[in-house]
Amino acid sequence: MINPIKFKKKDFKKKNYTIVDNKIENPNSKPKVTVITPVYNAEKYLRKTIESVISQTLGIDNIEYILVDDCSKDSSREILLEYSFKFPTIKSVLLKGNTGTPGHPRNIGIELSTAKYITFLDADDWLEPNGLEILFNILEETNDDYIVGKTIEVQQNGTKIVGEHESCKERRNVSPYSIPHIFQHLGPRARMCRTDLLKTNKIYFPEMKFAEDKQFFIDVLTASRSISTTTAPIYYLNRVDNSDRLTNQTNILQKTNCNLKVIQYVIKKNLDVENEKMILNRLYEFDSISRFFNTPHFQRTRLKFIYYYTFRRVLKTARFLRYEFSENFSEPLNKVVYELFQNRKYKELVKLLEWNKKEKIKEIHIKDNLPYVKVPFLDEPFRYIKLPMFALVKEDSTLENKYTLHFKVYGTNMVSITDIIIRNSKDVLFEHHFEVEMEEDGNGRVIIDLALLKHLPPSHYSIYLRFNDYMKINIRKIDTKQSKRCFQNRDYIFYQTKYSNVGLKIKGQ
Repeated sequence: MINPIKFKKKDFKKKNYTIVDNKIENPNSKPKVTVITPVYNAEKYLRKTIESVISQTLGIDNIEYILVDDCSKDSSREILLEYSFKFPTIKSVLLKGNTGTPGHPRNIGIELSTAKYITFLDADDWLEPNGLEILFNILEETNDDYIVGKTIEVQQNGTKIVGEHESCKERRNVSPYSIPHIFQHLGPRARMCRTDLLKTNKIYFPEMKFAEDKQFFIDVLTASRSISTTTAPIYYLNRVDNSDRLTNQTNILQKTNCNLKVIQYVIKKNLDVENEKMILNRLYEFDSISRFFNTPHFQRTRLKFIYYYTFRRVLKTARFLRYEFSENFSEPLNKVVYELFQNRKYKELVKLLEWNKKEKIKEIHIKDNLPYVKVPFLDEPFRYIKLPMFALVKEDSTLENKYTLHFKVYGTNMVSITDIIIRNSKDVLFEHHFEVEMEEDGNGRVIIDLALLKHLPPSHYSIYLRFNDYMKINIRKIDTKQSKRCFQNRDYIFYQTKYSNVGLKIKGQ
């Protein structure tokens, strides 16, 4: 049992919280980074989260760690008090009443922060050991307002990269608007920004159960003069046990009501037209179509008219926009869903979404060197949906220690193809890139030196063509013929995957 006399408590009569810390006052010491963690019933992973901050290569003495407990009912507060007692730079903030939103605890953290930079860490996630040092050093070198690195989502059956556009390349001193889709992933992970940017511009989280991070980071990015990105892994997003998360306790209709507030907020900012398009495209296309209509509940419910009514509320916000927002959609399927809705073809809309989810190997038609997905049950003009790009294996072979793959690409983005990625299907941190040779007619070739894959562990690997910095497509393989080579006591097998794409299996040590 921790003796409370050991702590220095600061009670703010006008505040709804109590601060508990064991700080030794030193006016000459100033932390480099403030880490803010909202806490609510997080006992299962909380120690791992805190330990990932304590073990940072930046040094715990350089970190101001503010954990704000929103009246947890489990042992979270006891864990916070334990660490506050052990580490002078860890500060526990105990709320007197539950707020039900991570926005309020994070705002308290911003208010109390004293470091030059701020970053956020949720109570069930964790950091790469050198994550804070990497972000801190880049901001110090560039004097940028904001930096974002790689987030790895950890699931029961493996890992994946979240928001790959944010971390696909090293960027320095660039405008936020120069990065395509920068507004598509706005969760509070793998990011660091200047504290004075937030406080000067009075940027705080709106206190909503959902979408509070979208509005916050929209404000951060629009206020930033220049930003940086890095390919370095920074943050691990825990999705192993997803049932207790607040966002999963909020249904899609409640989420859409929150998204509506963010849409209206952005419109009222009266931003430059092109900048507004980038921001609202995420909110209209991905939040209001992809995530809205692709929920299992939408497919099951007989009360689909509630969804249609809610979506019409979303569309009303676009009445007075200075442009047709659907022209900015990046996924052709979303444009068709929108047009079917506008034409009141609700049965076709439902069937299309159901078909798209179930039909993993879709029929591709090539017309004028452009690829189209055929939707057999839709009438014109919806039957053929144009794809940005499609790639097909022409032939492949293995000679000595090199695998050569010839392929044909159809589409309008061929000039933006940069390389091929070989990525572990279970652990995305294991991958290798190879440059491709592309001809104007869409014929391409890549030579994969097996000796360069020796660092990859035995496993199954996906193979992608990369274009437009971070976008990826598989390469369709029609035949089932395998190309196999034994090299340095390992088998390298290039084969047709269950979805008819070319893949790689490495066997042996």
